[in-house]
Amino acid sequence: MAALAQTDDAPEQELSIEAALARIERIVGPTGWTDSPEAMRPHLEDWRGHYKGRARMVVKPASTQDVSAIVSACAAACIPIVPQGGNTSLCGASTPEEDGTAIVLSLGRMNQVRDLDTDNHTITVEAGCLLQDIQTKALEADRYFPLSLASEGSCMIGGNLSTNAGGVNTLRYGNARELALGIEAVLPDGRILNGLTGLRKDNTGYDLMDLLIGAEGTLGIITAAVLKLFPRPTDQRSAFCAVPSLAAAVSLLSHARAESGDAVEAFEFMPRTLLDLVLAHIPDTADPLTARHDFYVLMDLVSTSNRSGDLGTTMEAILATAFEDGLVLDAAIAQSEAQRQAFWRLRENTSEGQRREGPSIKHDVSVPVSAIAGFYDRAFQEVQKIDPEVRLVGYGHVGDGNLHYNLQAPRGVDAKTFFAQSAAFNHAVHDVVAEMGGSISAEHGIGRLKRAELAHYKDPVALQTMRAIKDALDPKGLMNPGKVI
Repeated sequence: MAALAQTDDAPEQELSIEAALARIERIVGPTGWTDSPEAMRPHLEDWRGHYKGRARMVVKPASTQDVSAIVSACAAACIPIVPQGGNTSLCGASTPEEDGTAIVLSLGRMNQVRDLDTDNHTITVEAGCLLQDIQTKALEADRYFPLSLASEGSCMIGGNLSTNAGGVNTLRYGNARELALGIEAVLPDGRILNGLTGLRKDNTGYDLMDLLIGAEGTLGIITAAVLKLFPRPTDQRSAFCAVPSLAAAVSLLSHARAESGDAVEAFEFMPRTLLDLVLAHIPDTADPLTARHDFYVLMDLVSTSNRSGDLGTTMEAILATAFEDGLVLDAAIAQSEAQRQAFWRLRENTSEGQRREGPSIKHDVSVPVSAIAGFYDRAFQEVQKIDPEVRLVGYGHVGDGNLHYNLQAPRGVDAKTFFAQSAAFNHAVHDVVAEMGGSISAEHGIGRLKRAELAHYKDPVALQTMRAIKDALDPKGLMNPGKVI
């Protein structure tokens, strides 16, 4: 059961802003804060460059107790707080607003592994741990932490949990929420919610962990978490396949899951339009196949068995049957780890390839897997009614129904002109998503980018309930204001 703790340094009923900032400076010490414009700049702009904000200071606490004391001081002075991890948000969730009233609370100094329990298959980490470092620590203990994102070298686990990050392995292991067993968090009044449990069964009331995961820092600040570990894979095989259509890709997935004993770890769909952008803009990339095709799938099988050779034989058998059934047109199976990494380099550089190509409007959506092919074509028909020349760069995690349905500007069209059509494009895509029972945000969250869309598409009763929870936990509205709702 989660327990609440209050710091000894309880805040006064009221505190001036100047006094609160001075207190925060004392809490973190001279190296734990800055108000230098140059030092703050990386914390005030999002990765895509869509949002630029201002802040009173950037604060870098070293412990949960520091966070608690900082939040208490801010609550007493009504200073807004923007929690920030690696600042890799794609929806502006970790960028302060332009009014400059908030502080940015950067969690990067809180990067300790507190515990690793191999028998319980858990690792307890602080919010500022890089995702890649957690993966490495698990492997060193002969265990596996499967959350995997293109930004894993810079994103932090606190942000991953706060946005309920997905990634390429969601098909087999689930989103970040499904990989956590317990969390520690600081609530908007400064109290510490201690729920760092490694239990897989605990039915003692409301699940407060699930409430805070995915809340994007609007209900509290996640400071640590207990994460699930899995047996370390002993074999992993990758195949880069050309498929005749997205519908064929969905059928290939069903076939591969059945024939492999559900050993499919990742199943990524890419159209030729996207592959061309990556090949054109990312050095040291190459087309795995000799002939051009319209659609591709990158598929990974994984095994924890010590029986050598089984997985390679399984991959070959899956593809042989798929060729016969017309689900695969051509394929290359990675013959080495270097070749497997080369395949994945194509997928992991999709966002960077699009960025270098020019302006694009991004949609992180999900529909039932069975509806994904119909959605792909239907939504593009609606988009083309707005601009027949727009380029569709729709790709993603077919196995969990999540497409990054991105629209690339026609060649020669400047960003201002293209982005002027954003609202029309968004409604065209999201209306089809809603008709098909999908979600307008599959894994990137809401942040600042999709607040209006959420208000339009979310069930009204669900929105009212969300606002009631926000008002109950954060009545002053100080936690990551302007995000989500």
